[in-house]
Amino acid sequence: MPRLLLFIESNTSGTGRLFAQTARALGFQPVLISRQPSRYPYVAEDAVRSIEANTADLNVLRSLVRQLALSEGVAGITSSSEYFIATAARLAADLGLPGPDAVAVAACRNKATQRRRLDEAGIDRVRHAEITDAVDAVQAAIGIGLPVVLKPVAGSGSVGVRLCATMAEVAAHARSLLADPTCGALLVEEVVRGDEYSVEIFHDTVIGVTRKHLGALPHFVEMGHDFPAPLATAAADRIAGFALAATRALGLTWGPLHVELRLGEDGPHLMEVNPRLAGGFIPELVRQATGIDLIRATVELAVGRTPVVTPIRQEHAAIRFLTPPDDGLWFATEGLEAARGAPFLRDLRLYRASPLLIARRGDFQDRLGHALTSAPTLEAAVAAAELARCAIRFRVAADGTGTLATVA
Repeated sequence: MPRLLLFIESNTSGTGRLFAQTARALGFQPVLISRQPSRYPYVAEDAVRSIEANTADLNVLRSLVRQLALSEGVAGITSSSEYFIATAARLAADLGLPGPDAVAVAACRNKATQRRRLDEAGIDRVRHAEITDAVDAVQAAIGIGLPVVLKPVAGSGSVGVRLCATMAEVAAHARSLLADPTCGALLVEEVVRGDEYSVEIFHDTVIGVTRKHLGALPHFVEMGHDFPAPLATAAADRIAGFALAATRALGLTWGPLHVELRLGEDGPHLMEVNPRLAGGFIPELVRQATGIDLIRATVELAVGRTPVVTPIRQEHAAIRFLTPPDDGLWFATEGLEAARGAPFLRDLRLYRASPLLIARRGDFQDRLGHALTSAPTLEAAVAAAELARCAIRFRVAADGTGTLATVA
């Protein structure tokens, strides 16, 4: 029986390590195929087998995967990185292994293509335009009406996503994004009003709805999540049905999906469909609240098993991210012991260590850590997460003085 479970590149925020650990727990040998395995610290720390290869070259990967299949046997191929899910799906299909529809995943990964397909299906009609230069961005914004959201057609983690309130901002942000040679096109969208949620779907079944909390505009940094979202049953069902209609219209019914939307006075409006597990430790919130392990379920599905995704408890979970108060030299952290005393705390961690130069980017990379809680009620889980967050203070020398500031 084949024992290798291949991972094409990895998530960098912690999920990649959990995928490898889960593969081992299920009796498989995780093998990370990466252009630079050393960029993932857990590979060395957990002694994960890795193979260095050009993961941007599908032919190179196909040759390597065939060799591994012939010499050792491959049980499954997947990825914890959104950027390589379509690649992993193509490789799995080559070997007749389980996986999502590679064409559907690739189309979904292009936000402009995704919008067009949803328009054609009549799912949601958020005004938008795909552009390739700053002049066209301004013209699109004139047609849509200010303010607009400007973002790359391919991306993740709110990287490059910005609210533009003036034509000058539209032109400047478009020029900035398009200066990156890897950014071929941008999407200009109307601003969707309302509270933000995400729907966590697994194998065409809704697992639950997450309430998302964002930082200050003009950026869209996710600062926290609550699961399950505090919604009336009718509203939750409406959101869930809307999300399923979107994923089915895109041909996505296999495995984990993460649908982001906003709920306005006229109902839900789609932000985007992601053909992957949620980021931001939402799978851990789901596990804490329901007992459903979406990472384990994804690994099981990738090797042809039938996972169980039935809730075994009904609790509530919350996460609050820790961010620096300013740019500058982060040289110390205070309040960690006090934060660890928060009730219902399940996980408190810093992703990086001081001293470190901080230059905030307005995306997920601004996060320095998190506090994650679970409790019998949402109110208790949220209060505990906020208590831990507020206890932590980062010392950042923004002006060379090293003044004390509470985490934003």
